[in-house]
Formats: sequence, C-alpha cells, structure tokens
Amino acid sequence: MATDKQTETQTDKQPTVIKKYANRRLYHTGTSTYVTLEDLAGMVRQGEDFVVFDAKTGEDITRSVLTQIIFEQENKEGQNLLPVTVLRQLIGFYGDSLQSLVPSYLEFSMENLSREQKKLREQMTQAFGPSAFQTMEEQVRKNMTFFSEAMRMFSPFAQRDGGAARPKTEAGEEGSAELQDLKRQMAEMQAKLDRLSHK
Repeated sequence: MATDKQTETQTDKQPTVIKKYANRRLYHTGTSTYVTLEDLAGMVRQGEDFVVFDAKTGEDITRSVLTQIIFEQENKEGQNLLPVTVLRQLIGFYGDSLQSLVPSYLEFSMENLSREQKKLREQMTQAFGPSAFQTMEEQVRKNMTFFSEAMRMFSPFAQRDGGAARPKTEAGEEGSAELQDLKRQMAEMQAKLDRLSHK
C-alpha cells in the first residue's frame, strides 16, 4: 500500500497535459495559456514531461506532436541532427521484419548517449569551468569543417576529367608543398586502383 509521501511523489511526476484544438492551437492546462511547438521543445529540453490530447476526441497524439517538433527543429538552419542516410535507413525499417526491434534499440542508444553527454558536461565543467564545453564544441565544429574541406579538395574522384582541383590560399597561390605532395600521392593511389580494377 502506497504511503502519503509516495503518493505525493507520484503526483508530482504526473506529466503536464496539453490539449490540441481543431484550430491547431495547443493549450497548456498547467498554466492556462496557449503554447507553440517551440514552447513544447523548450519544455523537453528542460526535462518537463507532457502528454498531448486531441481536445475533441481525447485521443493521445503526443507522438505526432513530438514528430512535428523534430520536423520544425530539422528545418532550422544549422540544427540538423538526422543525416539523410539515417533518415533513409529509418524509412527502410518500416514494414521490415526487424521493425519491432528498432524502437527499443533507438531508446537504449539515446539513453546511453544522454547519460554520457551529461557525464562529459559535468566533468568538463568541474575541470575547466562552465564555458569549457561550449569552447570544445566550437573547436569540434571547426575541425569538422576543416576535415570536410580537406576531403573535398583532395578527393581523387573530384574533377577527374580536367585534373584534380588545385587548392588555393587566400592570396590565390597554390597550397603548401606538403599538401601538394599529399594530393599527388592520393592521385597515384587512385591511378593504381584504376589499373587494378581494369585487370
């Protein structure tokens, strides 16, 4: 039998009820105000649980509203989390015999990712201060941009008809000797691969 304290704790954890009306407006029953999808996204980030019901039918439409939030976030520039390859793979699982395993696998993976992210943030904050993680994220973004640009410049498949593109510095000169040497080596490797594939 549950104690009064346990009952209070369970009551405290009850999700907020959001009602969606025919005019597509979302009503927050806790604050008695209308909210937007962006407001709901903010609630998710703050760890606030909620459920969404169709105001007319009483149907639980939380899943479709969360999907709408993801769609809105993905359409914001610079906020894409889901690469095209992942989206294609997810679509491919619909109707597949493994479809029933995908939700539990994704849930398990996301829980692990969230746990590791929280742990890493705490460790970085304790070691280097509150702004350390933001600095690290910026550096990772810069590194990824540099890596992507390098791969684009030195791709042995780029401009094969007219020769590989020559990297230029801001002054319009060719890249350093080291970069040119790396480019030449990659071109040689591609030529060897081409010869092997034609044997």
